Amino acid sequence: MKKQNDDKFHEYRIGLLIALIISCGALLTLIYCQLDSSIPSTLYVRSEMEDFMGIGLPATAELVSVESRGDSNIPENAVTLDLREPVSVDIKGDYRMQVKLFGFLPFKQVDIRTVEEDELIPVGKPVGIYLKADGILVVGIGDFTGENGLDYSPSKNILQSGDYIRKLDGEEMNDKDLFIERIRNSHGKELTLTVERGEEMIEQKVTPIKDETGIYRIGIWIRDNAQGVGTMTFVDRNGNFGALGHGINDVDTSLLMQMDDGTLYETEIVAIHRGRVGEPGEMIGMIVYADDKIIGDIHGNSTRGIFGKCNEKGMEMLTEEPLPIGLKQEIEKGKAQILCTVEDSPRYYDIEITAVHMNNDNVNRGIEFVVTDEELLRITGGIIQGMSGAPIVQNGRFIGAVTHVLVNDPTKGYGIFIENMIGNK
Repeated sequence: MKKQNDDKFHEYRIGLLIALIISCGALLTLIYCQLDSSIPSTLYVRSEMEDFMGIGLPATAELVSVESRGDSNIPENAVTLDLREPVSVDIKGDYRMQVKLFGFLPFKQVDIRTVEEDELIPVGKPVGIYLKADGILVVGIGDFTGENGLDYSPSKNILQSGDYIRKLDGEEMNDKDLFIERIRNSHGKELTLTVERGEEMIEQKVTPIKDETGIYRIGIWIRDNAQGVGTMTFVDRNGNFGALGHGINDVDTSLLMQMDDGTLYETEIVAIHRGRVGEPGEMIGMIVYADDKIIGDIHGNSTRGIFGKCNEKGMEMLTEEPLPIGLKQEIEKGKAQILCTVEDSPRYYDIEITAVHMNNDNVNRGIEFVVTDEELLRITGGIIQGMSGAPIVQNGRFIGAVTHVLVNDPTKGYGIFIENMIGNK
């Protein structure tokens, strides 16, 4: 009996030890994740860093030059920083920092990039957007009825949604109407399509077939442009602009549209649909695609926004004074404002920043906030479609732009850090 009791006690101790080890492992994992999320993988700084990244923990950082864009006071050897308290370093160029816990345990590498812009003009006005695709975008594959009454799908297993058709028999293709004309005039001859699929350029052969009306088709739905309304975020001292805070994706494929060129137009908001739980609201804009309404050219479409240059007419629409930019390490939870146009002209509305995600994998959701302004809630119900790109300002600094709304609560939204937009333009 005594041996049985001893064995049970021994098993109990082993079980307790295992549970303790698992608990300690879970706790260490939680601490690691919290520390990891508090230290960004990329950190933007000004040339003179003040109160730079103190994390209040026993950690050091070795600062090593990676790419210099000018003279620097950092020598070839690593500069060691004590991260228990905020530190200041005079720095120019791009660098990499190796963070070590307790001064010896390698933890994380941080890329440091110097911000060149010190001020930006917040805009907050709606703009009409027209993007011309770089090639012909395939948005779907389908079938049709042929002359003999049978169903055909010539492009099935040859093309796929998200493909960009660059050439047809060696001829550059950027216009949907021209592409359709070439198919209709093919006389049923096999065609060679040069297709961009992801990172790869491939050639695919397809043979058009006559439909029941006698017209040659290959059974695909295509698009060569995208249009919409968004909010201009900023203009710099040289007239370069950023807008939206996120990219323009094709509505059918949900893929970022590859653009050839684009144009920015004046637009007028003619109606506002208030947001409700489960039903995002929307700004309805009227865009007149005329030369005298053009306010700029779009040069890039990325996950961080659309970017380009304003013309003289676009510069004349600016009403706000330049503001110094605020970096993510300077953002605080608490009161802030967004600049947007929901009536006749742009004005600031109150929000409350509820979270700052220093190292969020989703670059468009670094700032989390809730709308507190009663007037804006009355007009829009919170954040609505078309407000993407509205500047976010805190303590007199330009810190970001609105990007998304929570569908189940339109009073809550997300924003992108302004440094991620200016680092991409």
